[in-house]
Amino acid sequence: MPLAPLPSIWVLTDGKAGDEMQCLGVAERLGVAPEIRHVAPGKPWVWLMPRGPIDPREGPDRQNSPIRPPFPDIVIASGRRAVAYLRAVKKASNGRSFTVFLKDPRTGAATADLIWVPEHDRLRGENVLVTVTSPHKLAPEQLAAARTNPPPAIAALPGPRAAVLVGGNSRHHSFKPHDIARFAEALDALAGSGVALMGSRSRRTSPELDKAVAAVFARHRGWWWDGTGANPYIPLLANADAIVATADSTNMIGEAAATGAPILVFEPHGGHGKLATFLEALKRQGAVHHFEGRLEGARYQPIDSTGIIAERVRQGWLEHRAELGIA
Repeated sequence: MPLAPLPSIWVLTDGKAGDEMQCLGVAERLGVAPEIRHVAPGKPWVWLMPRGPIDPREGPDRQNSPIRPPFPDIVIASGRRAVAYLRAVKKASNGRSFTVFLKDPRTGAATADLIWVPEHDRLRGENVLVTVTSPHKLAPEQLAAARTNPPPAIAALPGPRAAVLVGGNSRHHSFKPHDIARFAEALDALAGSGVALMGSRSRRTSPELDKAVAAVFARHRGWWWDGTGANPYIPLLANADAIVATADSTNMIGEAAATGAPILVFEPHGGHGKLATFLEALKRQGAVHHFEGRLEGARYQPIDSTGIIAERVRQGWLEHRAELGIA
């Protein structure tokens, strides 16, 4: 989605990978390689975030400031520590920078020119964009390329193929021994029905969970990524007739929805109200089904919120330019 002219963009976070990846996904969908800026407020300023002022040692007039000028056309920020810095950029640029915040800043809708929140968050307003899934770096072009030229190990598998994306223990979920056994049994049943398995672990996958899943794959001659080389995450998504995903990662499920393949979600011990709302919204759109050891559902129109968010940023920035009298 290239802009004409292309804007300059900052991605402004405290360096947390999840926040930064979402910002990068939106910027890259706009056709721009952004400049990455990391804030690092010290004490006591960090204790006052997100409502307090920025750390004066990182003010725009300081040589090593993360918000030193020249200021960009667009700032895309995320994370509690970035909120005050986004407001500071708006003020220091005399309002010229168009400001975007991803997720609820906890300081109200006036925090930025445009705010995106997932549907399960409560913040609403004229400048608040709401979508079911979150922004990500998975672009349609990447999926298309991976389908055209899949890795040999994936290409060798017969159809139908199920991509198995395994997470692990998280803030709201934990894989108890009975959860691991239940998940392995369901995968056994799926493979026994004639579905070829291909999959990968994540950084949070415990050795016990990894071992149980790998054993199922070995029994059914599936392809389980051994952890060496690049993670085959995108080829797995692109070449799947169905996707089995554990419920501990909404980002993983949201990225899976961008493929249009049915998503079979396994829920380990735990849960959270926001996650339940998220899954129910995707169930209503025909994307998500509960994993019971069998294929369910049909393909649907891919759900890709990144493109929607990027287009809204593009429109907002162009309107902002017009208000400033910039041709």
